[in-house]
Amino acid sequence: MNIIGLDLGTKTGWAVFYDGGSIESGVNSFDVHRGEDPGMRYVHFRAWLKRLLLDTLPDLVVYEQAFQRGGIAAEVAAGFTTRVQEVCALAGVHHTSVNATTLKKFATGKGNASKGDMIQAALDRWGAEWTHGGQSLDDEADARWVAQWAVDTLS
Repeated sequence: MNIIGLDLGTKTGWAVFYDGGSIESGVNSFDVHRGEDPGMRYVHFRAWLKRLLLDTLPDLVVYEQAFQRGGIAAEVAAGFTTRVQEVCALAGVHHTSVNATTLKKFATGKGNASKGDMIQAALDRWGAEWTHGGQSLDDEADARWVAQWAVDTLS
């Protein structure tokens, strides 16, 4: 079963756990560029997600339910969530979410784990080769944990 894990946000962490055991992961930035309409971040996200689904042929997409932080972060998370649901529905790919507290408890044993705790747990589990120079480690670590949670609990 191929599973995509997503940590949705302006810096979206992603991880693909393939049926054969290999893992790919990274972070994509959906910042709005100078002079660009803010809605373009959603256009870019949707196009990227469609390509990811075509490239990886997942059986399941799982995303972390974001806390309702308010402001632009909540707006982006809600917008990306609806696009995940839309793109998956159109592609015939199952999707679900995992609560952030559930994910933190799964990864670290503590439902209130910090970003640092989640990163350290990911380093302990997968080593450091996935860190790609250290940018947005928390987003990529969370995406890996989302995918691992799905592998362990849903597949």
